[in-house]
Amino acid sequence: MMKIDILSLFPQMFQGVLTESILGKAAENHIVSYQITDFRNYTQNKHHKVDDYPFGGGAGMVLMPQPIFDALDAVRGADSKPARIILTSPQGKPFQQRDAAELSNEDHLIFICGHYEGFDERIAEHLVTDEYSIGDFVMTGGELAAMAMIDSVVRLLPGVLGNETSAVTDSFSDGLLEHPHYTRPANFCGMKVPDVLLSGNHERIRDWRHKESLRRTWERRPELLTDRSLTEEEQRWLNEFTLHASEKGC
Repeated sequence: MMKIDILSLFPQMFQGVLTESILGKAAENHIVSYQITDFRNYTQNKHHKVDDYPFGGGAGMVLMPQPIFDALDAVRGADSKPARIILTSPQGKPFQQRDAAELSNEDHLIFICGHYEGFDERIAEHLVTDEYSIGDFVMTGGELAAMAMIDSVVRLLPGVLGNETSAVTDSFSDGLLEHPHYTRPANFCGMKVPDVLLSGNHERIRDWRHKESLRRTWERRPELLTDRSLTEEEQRWLNEFTLHASEKGC
């Protein structure tokens, strides 16, 4: 069973996310366990402060190292197994699907959620194994980022998803965005499902989905194709997309 610890000043933010839907069922089925620790409880400051003004001046407040160091020691306890300690930060490297897949193989993850202007740098230097950002924007705290990363990791654990092939065909799993999906009715207000999906020909359907994944990636996230080793068929499809776009004057 994977163990996930979260260090946060606002533990209540996680209650709904970790107890509902797929994440909640994963815990009920003993695939993962969650523990949320309020690191304010570990401050030695008589006023229960966890932040202070930055040395050298500047706007905002910075989280002090002592409460987080002590909270982390308490969370790890006597456990001798190494844990991946993840800091949510806009300065971290972009969190991607491959990172979620890597973390899903770990036994113990610890997320440290920040607030205010930032962290004392000694936290990142001496405690953290991974520093991740979920995008080039700044939020009020790291809780929402931690939730997003936890969701992406837990859904990859064996037994969490009802259909084990779902995670394999997700966007980014093979470097491409996922193909379009359709369901009943086959004709909705004149908008029809592509005929190939109704054909029953699994090979044609597989080829169509692959082509549409490539098309969607080319249209929406072309940078994902920069380092991709294209097959002859994929290159032919790309040439086709480019030709059609030029004919439309795009």
